[in-house]
Amino acid sequence: MADQYDVIVLGSGPGGYVAAIRCAQLGLKTAIVERENLGGICLNWGCIPTKALLRSAEILHYAQHAKDYGLKIAGAIEADLEAVVKRSRGVAKQLNQGVTHLMKKNKITVHMGEGTLTGPTSLTVKSDKGEEKLTAKHVIVATGARARDLPFAKADGERVWTYRHAMTPKEMPGKLLVIGSGAIGIEFASFYNDMGADVTVVEMLDRIVPVEDADVSAFLEKSLTKQGIKVMTGAGVEAIDVSKSCVKAKIKGKDGKIVDGEFSHVIVAIGIVPNTENVGLEKLVELDRGFIQIDPYGRTKSKGLWAIGDCTPGPWLAHKASHEGVTTAEAIAKELGNKDVHPHPLDRNNIPGCTYCHPQIASVGMTEAKAKEAGHEVKVGMFPFIGNGKAIALGEAEGFTKTVFDAKTGELLGAHMVGAEVTEMIQGFVVGKTLETTEAELMQTVFPHPTISESMHESVLAAYGRALHI
Repeated sequence: MADQYDVIVLGSGPGGYVAAIRCAQLGLKTAIVERENLGGICLNWGCIPTKALLRSAEILHYAQHAKDYGLKIAGAIEADLEAVVKRSRGVAKQLNQGVTHLMKKNKITVHMGEGTLTGPTSLTVKSDKGEEKLTAKHVIVATGARARDLPFAKADGERVWTYRHAMTPKEMPGKLLVIGSGAIGIEFASFYNDMGADVTVVEMLDRIVPVEDADVSAFLEKSLTKQGIKVMTGAGVEAIDVSKSCVKAKIKGKDGKIVDGEFSHVIVAIGIVPNTENVGLEKLVELDRGFIQIDPYGRTKSKGLWAIGDCTPGPWLAHKASHEGVTTAEAIAKELGNKDVHPHPLDRNNIPGCTYCHPQIASVGMTEAKAKEAGHEVKVGMFPFIGNGKAIALGEAEGFTKTVFDAKTGELLGAHMVGAEVTEMIQGFVVGKTLETTEAELMQTVFPHPTISESMHESVLAAYGRALHI
């Protein structure tokens, strides 16, 4: 007889395991199905271990520039790639064990194996132990996504890498080609550049990190170029010839001319593909380019079947998946008769984005261009970190904070930051947007001194001609 639950979650990434925990907190008998590692891609092969790698590169960067801080370090400063990777994997392992603990703490049953839906609320789980049949009142699909391959250059783990290969390299790249300048591509470009590789980034659009504000893109390109990274925008890789010793690439520049380049390795970072094949979804949900179409609470077209995270429409971010997981869990509990939960649909305009390159990028809401396209008359404020005392004291005076307001209502439409620790500061603007703040509240907020966060206040003041330190 099939095991029966209130909720089964298929996939244990940051969307899946959070959804399972919230379901359990609400008193629902919950199970989770995972084919590989608890915590999914983000925890094991994405967000967390990449930040560990980038932290090592950051420490190396500071050590190499110790004299800028009046310090002397005797002897050569070298990167031990094997040790750096080992530390990163240790961090991922620690957090994987943490998720395992959370499953036990919340009395969530874990079924390890390949899950396949046999109906909206039933599935089979195949493992080396055999096949299990599971049923539930509700099922949440949280199967995530994987890296998209170049059609003419499949990742082989030797010369052509995805993010996963780039996190556990067999050798240090000498000359690295990064195809794509989204968050993943730029983070690895930044990491390997700091580690000593000769890095080239190719982006088919007219600017890098194209989802960010144009001012941020321009600033980052200038900064990366200064660090020694070659940036090619409006360019595309036409062909790749992979041999045992190198990769030869034909790159078409923005002028239409094709140049030949030889690289030791290539990282392909051109987007993702949802993991929605071979899961039994075809007749149960509506798919658009493979992504499961859902309502604001995660419902699919089949009653009892829900979906969250990277297998649904973007943005494809871990924190978006986790928030969706909570919303969907509460919506399910409400359907099952819980009158004390009040789920709120996700506001996609209030989802922050962060890129952990050097310098960091963080943003929320509309860019200046998008705000104008949407018909807003805008007021824009910018404050450079060179005017911020803490940034100068830290030796991190490169960067700025930019805010975009509706000129008529004072509504905060968007905020965009580039520089040191901006990924830790953006949440201030996210809270402001969630509370539907205007420039008046932000101007009246007291920011602590000395902090880089004062640049947030100054950018608001600058939008209204009241900046104090520029």
